[in-house]
Amino acid sequence: MPACHMKPADKKAFIGAVGKELVRANGKKKYYKPTEVRRAADSCGYPIDIHCWAYCFFSTPSDFAALHDAAGEVCDYVAMKTEMLADLASGSAFSLLDIDLSWLEWHDIDLSSIFDWFDIS
Repeated sequence: MPACHMKPADKKAFIGAVGKELVRANGKKKYYKPTEVRRAADSCGYPIDIHCWAYCFFSTPSDFAALHDAAGEVCDYVAMKTEMLADLASGSAFSLLDIDLSWLEWHDIDLSSIFDWFDIS
């Protein structure tokens, strides 16, 4: 099992907490810089080995790639984001979804239980 493995319920809690902290600390943005994501995850008390899930959710694909290239890590943005979305939506398929969309642009997907603190209207 990879170090960054998380159960679906843990991913929901993690993304909800980090998202709330990102908005509190940086305001509502379409995407956040990796440094902002790292600070938010750190301030929520999450270990660095799972920050990758927040990077794929809240950062641009190019920022995600640059971060991992610089670290010499091989992480697949598309695969991670697809897995994250499937877990957040309790196993729904996202094959037709444009996963390059910002987390704010998924208003047609019911993620209200995760982002009940965030008004996307």
